Amino acid sequence: MPKFNQSWLHNHINDPYVKRAHIEGYRARSVYKLKEIDEQDHLIQPGQVIVDLGSAPGSWSQYARNRLVSSYCRADSGINGTIIALDILPMEPISNVKFIQGDFRNDVALTQLVRAINGRTIDLVISDIAPNLSGIQVADAAQIEHVCDLAIEFAQDYLILNGALLVKCFHGSRYSQIVERFKHHFRSVVSRKPKASRDKSSEIFILGRGLKNSRA
Repeated sequence: MPKFNQSWLHNHINDPYVKRAHIEGYRARSVYKLKEIDEQDHLIQPGQVIVDLGSAPGSWSQYARNRLVSSYCRADSGINGTIIALDILPMEPISNVKFIQGDFRNDVALTQLVRAINGRTIDLVISDIAPNLSGIQVADAAQIEHVCDLAIEFAQDYLILNGALLVKCFHGSRYSQIVERFKHHFRSVVSRKPKASRDKSSEIFILGRGLKNSRA
């Protein structure tokens, strides 16, 4: 095994967030990024319709599901709200989470989503999507920008006016343009760098709240 892989594996196994996720039953350490943002910005509320774009392996949907278990719902009986998860990759089932396997840019997946929300608008869209990066700065920046643009378009089509969109982004040559795009469409835009994000990672999360114009 190459030294780089040995080093990564050692750091991963000893990562406190990895250990915590294992103990608490979450599928990935990334859950604590959403948890920190949610605790700071109070995103997830009872009764919401939530869509998790790029959901696999499912830790964000797990967290949202746990947050929607109300005082009158037993953990195994139901939730006060609706969660719909979408991903191109397969995802192991999560109780009370509707999973759609497909690309949200695809009409087939969108048709399934529309059926799942059953005439309601969406309160919150969360996305931990990360495109496959090539290491070529210009190409990677274009991919990241494209994913963020698609998420904004999706929010315009399906998000309630006072809803929120949270997406993963990366610091790079197009970051400021992505932020400006958010500001064009949302009344409030903030960036968040959770403690669970690895120090060497350039990832940052952009949160837009309150659509200026919605097609929903």
